[in-house]
Amino acid sequence: MIKTDEMNTIIRYENTNNLVKDVCTIIDEAKQFAYQTVDTTLVLRNWYIGKRIDEEVLEGKDRAKYGAEVVDKLSKELTGIYGKGYSKRILYQCLKVYRMFPGIVNEARSQLLSNEKMNEARSQTGIPSWTHYRILTQVEDTTARKWYEKEAYKQVWSTTTLQRNVSSQYYYRILKSQDKQAVEDEMKKLTSSYQNKLEFIKSPVIAEFLGMQQDTSYLESDLEQSIIDNLQKFLMELGKGYAFVARQQHIHTEKEDYTSRCWTDGYVYPYV
Repeated sequence: MIKTDEMNTIIRYENTNNLVKDVCTIIDEAKQFAYQTVDTTLVLRNWYIGKRIDEEVLEGKDRAKYGAEVVDKLSKELTGIYGKGYSKRILYQCLKVYRMFPGIVNEARSQLLSNEKMNEARSQTGIPSWTHYRILTQVEDTTARKWYEKEAYKQVWSTTTLQRNVSSQYYYRILKSQDKQAVEDEMKKLTSSYQNKLEFIKSPVIAEFLGMQQDTSYLESDLEQSIIDNLQKFLMELGKGYAFVARQQHIHTEKEDYTSRCWTDGYVYPYV
């Protein structure tokens, strides 16, 4: 049986002489704890799925071909048993997270079992969620990926904030900026509210192409404007018939997620 003081660690109980306020606190904290527990369990489940797939793939001689066959067959079997949620793309994500984050299973276990971690769950800290890890797999640079993971944990970034920061090259702008505080302040301002659609900068930006100066502060707004300033000239160089489609287009493949700017040729409709 869980003791009262342990329960209060999970869900804070207060009597402030305001019934509605106190009950709302109980409900909200219970929801938060339940969400955090389920999400942490999801991280564990998917990490172990990735581990098992990796062990199976390593047994094959032609690993690339065998791996594709393993994932394809497993996806069909799991979908037949459990229904949606086990597509090849998701299984590849499990495999990628396992390979990129071999140590997260220990952190997840601790979070589920430790009262200290329960406190962290209540205050919305703890290990990143599964969606956080999916976003982090977009970062191929190991140093940058570890930095994003650490900052997401320390600053309690939502998945929207993390995706925005990864897509806008926040780590590299902080690294290169001579005014790091200005870059950080801008980021916090942009993520304080999500009522307006965010603009992402997915690909790394080459300073020479954008005409950025060495002493730039590397604000996201500066990079965004530099891209827009150069975009018209670039499209004109492609020739007649091209049109700009969108600043941001989310594209799904079996193995990856991409966010890309798109344009199309008005005659043959190829997308780049």
